Amino acid sequence: MGKTGDFAPDPDPEAFGSGKVRDRLGWGRLVIALDALLAKRNVTSAAKDLGIQTPALSRLLGQLRDEFGDPLFVRSGRGLVPTPFVEALRPKIWAIAVDIDALFKPGTDPVPSEITFDPRWNVPIDSHAPPLRVRPADPPDASGPDVINPGDTPSDRLARHIGVLGIGGGGHGRPLTVEEAEDAMAVILAGEADPVQIGALLGMMRMRGSTAPEIAGFVRAMGAHVAGRLGRTIEVDVDWPCFTSPNYHNPPWFFHAAILVAQAGHRVLLHGSTGVGPSSVRHEVVASALAIPVCKTTDDIPLALARSRIAYASLAALAPQIHQLVGLYRLMQTRSAVMEAVHLLKPAGGRITLLGAAKPSYRDLHRDAARLLGWKNLAVLGSARDVAQFTPFRPTTVHRLVDGDADDRTLPALMREPPATPRPRGTNLDYWEGVWTGAIRDPRAERIIVSTAAFALFSIPGGKGMSFDEAMGQAEALWKARRTV
Repeated sequence: MGKTGDFAPDPDPEAFGSGKVRDRLGWGRLVIALDALLAKRNVTSAAKDLGIQTPALSRLLGQLRDEFGDPLFVRSGRGLVPTPFVEALRPKIWAIAVDIDALFKPGTDPVPSEITFDPRWNVPIDSHAPPLRVRPADPPDASGPDVINPGDTPSDRLARHIGVLGIGGGGHGRPLTVEEAEDAMAVILAGEADPVQIGALLGMMRMRGSTAPEIAGFVRAMGAHVAGRLGRTIEVDVDWPCFTSPNYHNPPWFFHAAILVAQAGHRVLLHGSTGVGPSSVRHEVVASALAIPVCKTTDDIPLALARSRIAYASLAALAPQIHQLVGLYRLMQTRSAVMEAVHLLKPAGGRITLLGAAKPSYRDLHRDAARLLGWKNLAVLGSARDVAQFTPFRPTTVHRLVDGDADDRTLPALMREPPATPRPRGTNLDYWEGVWTGAIRDPRAERIIVSTAAFALFSIPGGKGMSFDEAMGQAEALWKARRTV
């Protein structure tokens, strides 16, 4: 059978697989298998969700490949990567899976065809951030590339910063200083950069490799930009960035943990995004499900913190221009220095910032940049990607700044990993919310939540501090006494 983007309404009753009759039962089984593989991008994880053995799902994947005449997925260091062919099928596959769920869930409203939904969380996509502001550059003057004159236009200044990165050709330039990087980002955030300049700057920094001074300079400019929009100083105890990829597969249990920290009396600001486009409002939806105030504007943040001691602010609300810079990933298909700097964006003067960085190079980059920014306290989980969510089932190294000094601490595995809890029917959001309310018991998820809250409590500076064991005890008590919504 050749490639096709459509399922035949009346299957050909000829051979199916190895001599079996092709019928609707076979089609449905393959559709559900493909939907799970697209969601998990891992055969073992998808098989676990489906409640079947991994070899059985591997056989179904083989049948799918034979039927469509396409490999469907290729292996990479980050799991299975869908081919362009199966990516084109994704909306239709997911729509069929949703219809099957709706059939067996009485009272479920049909999915309106005009609304786009995030297939993993089944929430409407609704992002209205304005487009990236740019300004076509005027013709350059004849000054040398490393000379900045008082009367230069913003695009002239940015051009010279780009020239510093590649002066002389052949990659013999130098990295930007903190001040140069700050000025370059300030031009971009003011909407005064030519789009070609933005691509050139970020591309050259990517090829050379971003340095801590460059990241620190970007963060300074971003911080000044956000401070100007806030128009006031906000103080919190815990600054919790949560900038994740749209393809981030781990359930965001850190939201539950953040509530526990707030219920312990600490002010917590969660801020971040899940990219631009599909899934862009996932964090807003999951925060709302737990009654965490979602700040639509910068004016909402102080009021939310005063009332609830916890708030979530999307990057689109804090700074649409930075939000769209992060969204350039869709055009470049590679991480840029902006995506590293945004993790250090601190809208409020938090006593501690919690990060996750699985790659050693990112851990060092973040911590070195934080020191250049004059930060005193920082905690980076070495076992988590992009967001601070603790995994208690294996040893974890915490890379910290404590009163401005580097301090690494390895915490042993706290417990053996419990077996996965079979998932009931329903959306991931239903399950995630049910763990918090107690409607669903998942020992593995509960251990992640409690240990993540303990990590945050342990990291907050001030007083004599507490040991991690003491923090675990406090987090355990908070979990048992939590106030659910």
